[in-house]
Order: sequence, then C-alpha cells, then structure tokens
Amino acid sequence: MKPYAFALAPLVLLLAACGTTGLNQAPVEERRVGVATKPSASATAPAAVAGNPVATGNPAAAPAAPLRPAIAGPSYTVKRGDTLYHIALENGVSYRDIAAWNGISNPNYIQADQVLRLTPPPADASASASNPVAVAVPVQPSGTVAAPVPASPAPAASPATSAVGDITWAWPVKGRVIEGYTEGKSKGISIAGNTGDAIFAAADGKVVYAGSALKGYGPMLIIKHNDVFITAYAHNSKLLVKEEQTVKRGQHIADMGNAESESGKTKLHFELRRNGKPLDPTKILPTN
Repeated sequence: MKPYAFALAPLVLLLAACGTTGLNQAPVEERRVGVATKPSASATAPAAVAGNPVATGNPAAAPAAPLRPAIAGPSYTVKRGDTLYHIALENGVSYRDIAAWNGISNPNYIQADQVLRLTPPPADASASASNPVAVAVPVQPSGTVAAPVPASPAPAASPATSAVGDITWAWPVKGRVIEGYTEGKSKGISIAGNTGDAIFAAADGKVVYAGSALKGYGPMLIIKHNDVFITAYAHNSKLLVKEEQTVKRGQHIADMGNAESESGKTKLHFELRRNGKPLDPTKILPTN
C-alpha cells in the first residue's frame, strides 16, 4: 500500500458522515449578509385564546364586551317572565319609583338580565316617581280603575286597632280567615266574604298600584304605608281608588270578588309586607 493512502482515509470518512445528515435534524437556514431573515408564520401570528378573538390591530374590529352598570346599593337582575309590577311588590317599592330610578319609559317592558336599581341614584336621591322603564316580557293590560271616591264614614263602633311599626292597623274586612299564612309557602291570608263586600284600607298610606297586571291576583291594590310597610288587596270585583291617591285607615277602597281566584271562591287575599318580605298579617292586625 502506498504511504499516502493512510492519509486519505480519515478525509473520506469525514465526507461520508457529512453526506448522511438525519432527516430529523433542523435544516440549515440560508443567511445572506445585509438581507433580513423572513420570520416564520408561527413567530408572527398571535396566539388565540379560547373564547377570545385574535386582535387585528384595528380597535373597531374587536367586538365590545357587554358591560353591566355598577349599581351601588340594592339592585335586582331581571329574569325571564318578570314584570316590573311583580318586582316592585316583591321588594316593597313602587313600580313608578323603580321606573324613574332606572330611566324606564314603559313599565310594561323590561329586558332579561337588566339590572334595576331599587333605591334612588346617589346623584339624584330626590328623584320623583313621575316617570314610569324595561324582559321584553309582555304583561297583561292594567285594569280599569274607577274615579276616586270620598272616604266612607266611620262606622258607629270603631274597629279594633293595633300599633306596630309606628302604624295603627285595622282589619281590611270582617270575615273568617279561610287560608292562613305559612312561611315560605303562602304570602298572605284569605278572608271569606260575599261579592261586593266593602274592603277597607288597613292603615293610612298612599296607593302605589291599582290594576290587573299581576297574574293570579286579579284587580288589585297595593298601599304603601311608610318606607317599610306595604299592604296588598287582591281578587277584587271593583277598585275604588287610583294610583298616587292618599287613603286613610278604614277608607272603603275596593269591593270583594273572586277575580283570578284559584278556588273560585269570593274572598280577599291580603298581604302585609315589611321591606318586601311577607309577614303573617294575623301577628300584626288586632285580635278580633
């Protein structure tokens, strides 16, 4: 063997190794002096996050997330099927006040998930309740309310009264309680009577609702006595007072009936609420 053959062998082996580079090795990137290397697509595309659109650099292209206004103090989130009248009853607030505090122009329509303020806005605590607001949930039309009538003369024998919460209370009608109050089940009591029997205001106050928009109650009155107590009178055959009218304890405000009464019986369904929460009226009204 020639002497230079041993010198060529290592060179041949080195060349052979260079020619058998594995396919899983990173390819060599061509680089030229003075020329910027084009970045790969994976390096330039922003990472998409589940549920979030990828930003395009154009603020107008990104959809704005719906914002729920922050409300200080008590509030209520409207659920499908709610009416403003029912919300007002359940929270012991006039529906007119809720409408005014939330800028609602039509009390018959409100929107699901709408957050309603239940107290006056801080900047306008003296807001009046003259502007009635809105799941897009239709409600029944309000019932026809008769013109106000003067208070009935006091009976010869003054009815028994009781004083609770700085209010003097009296029974709204004479009769037998046929459906008692059960906490968590019933919201008031039912008092039997005859169609046309006179129903009286249980205490001094102001009528904050008069109509038939609350399903299951028929023609109904709600009287606000102070910032804490309200009373409700349902299933009437006739309403004798109108909204915003001031009434006195013992004033004839409606006639008994059986409108929307599940049993069909003629009766007064009477509710007494403190801050919107039902109470057992028999614990507040005087002992008969």
